[in-house]
Amino acid sequence: MQPGAVEQVIAGLKAAGVTVVCYLPDSLLKELYPALDRDPDIRTIRVTNEGEGAAICGGIWLSGKKSALIMENSGLRASIEPLARMGIGAGIPVVMIMSHRGDLGENHWWAIPHGMTMEPLLDAMRIPYRIVDREENIQRAIMDAYAWSHTAYYHSAVVLSGSVVR
Repeated sequence: MQPGAVEQVIAGLKAAGVTVVCYLPDSLLKELYPALDRDPDIRTIRVTNEGEGAAICGGIWLSGKKSALIMENSGLRASIEPLARMGIGAGIPVVMIMSHRGDLGENHWWAIPHGMTMEPLLDAMRIPYRIVDREENIQRAIMDAYAWSHTAYYHSAVVLSGSVVR
């Protein structure tokens, strides 16, 4: 991940009022995680799977705080059940920031299914998302996701792609 993109993600999280981030590390966002861990204004929670992260983020929202679930887009498949229960069933929003594995330019065969399934799953769950491939658009996308999710009481996603993560 490009250094400017790391700065933009953190600036977007702070501008949106996020104080807690749950993450399951992936290689495309590997520079982001230590920067989040070092930031004194953001508490980080490393999770064992993305479904656990979604549930923790839901609990954080119930406590009146804002959180983010940061993961590779493959984690969407692992978090569908908790997201469905919280979003559709209870109106508890989770904002996700994902790396875009399997996008054009991907050079790992095992990552292609991540790209092939991400948008259909987001569409099936009726989760609005924005794919961001320019650093200067990251902060606004994150702020927009939080504004929408906390108005709609539903999930949203920001997908970091292209030169932002490669």
